[in-house]
Amino acid sequence: MIPGIRCMVMRGGTSKGAYFVADELPDEPAERDALLARAMGSPDPRQIDGIGGAHPLTSKVAVVSPSADADVDVEYLFLQVGVDEASVSDRQNCGNLLAAVGQFAVERGLVTAGGEHARVRIRMVNSGSVATATFPLDAGWPTYDGTTAISGVPGTAAEVRLDFEHTAGSSCGTLLPTGSVSDVIEGVEATCIDNGMPTVVLRAADLGIVGDETPAELEADQPFTERLETIRLHAGKLMRLGDVSATTVPKMTLVSAPRAGGSICTRTFIPHRCHDAIGVLGAVTIATAVRLPGGVGAELLQPGNDPDLVDIEHPTGTFAARVEIEDGPHGPTVGRSGIVRTARKLFDGIVFPRSAPSGDGA
Repeated sequence: MIPGIRCMVMRGGTSKGAYFVADELPDEPAERDALLARAMGSPDPRQIDGIGGAHPLTSKVAVVSPSADADVDVEYLFLQVGVDEASVSDRQNCGNLLAAVGQFAVERGLVTAGGEHARVRIRMVNSGSVATATFPLDAGWPTYDGTTAISGVPGTAAEVRLDFEHTAGSSCGTLLPTGSVSDVIEGVEATCIDNGMPTVVLRAADLGIVGDETPAELEADQPFTERLETIRLHAGKLMRLGDVSATTVPKMTLVSAPRAGGSICTRTFIPHRCHDAIGVLGAVTIATAVRLPGGVGAELLQPGNDPDLVDIEHPTGTFAARVEIEDGPHGPTVGRSGIVRTARKLFDGIVFPRSAPSGDGA
């Protein structure tokens, strides 16, 4: 048996993941990734021999380290671990796990905090963009109890404010990587956009979908999922992401008219499972897309009193995302983006990954 590794399991937003200090993992990325896959119990649809939760939303890893940049407190690398395959991808950010990175940094002594609230500046290594997490403290330590509720999570917890900087084009190089607000892909109009998460926005109706189906219903519709994947593979090339057949981006989001008093209704594939909610940066990106003149779904948007705030309906509730959009000399530009999440420490201890198969390295 290989030695155990310090690990904290935390809920961040509507996801759950294993958090590690970078120095406590192997330096070589392939060795690190193989170790993490075994720790999570992959490949196995149940992840029965590891700490993963048998779903992409609960098979996630955050690797955190101090930053050498005086303007940033910590570096956060997100890794998406496959469930039924031993894949580990760094091709995207995760804004949900981000909601607990600041608290983890304080818990592990990577950041010293004081006063009633901590403000931790976090560089998302996957994209290079920076977010500031603000959360409450009690005697210098994170407090997780509070009165804030978010859809998709039972009960309430302490508010975590996330403010994003320079997220436009974080993976694709520009907000609209195809150069157009809309394109026709495989006969379907789509908006290909990246405001922190590469996403393809499609009207549910254009794919023969009502838009309020359950995730299980959509996943069971094989002709629909196959068509969606065909569009995704084509869109990946248009978005400068290359061959995306083995990656988790771009995400695919179906939009329709709101049903529950929100601004827009969504169903998001990540990319092959339908999300029970919507990701943080996915929500920021969708809120941007439907506010662009000529964007797919813009005609379905039901704006509220605050034009910068978009209430996004998803299968388990709503998600409010605030995005500032301005007209620039070369098209729309994005200013600050902000959302509210909650987080909670679930477990702190030692994880014991299974031993590597003979010849597997780590």
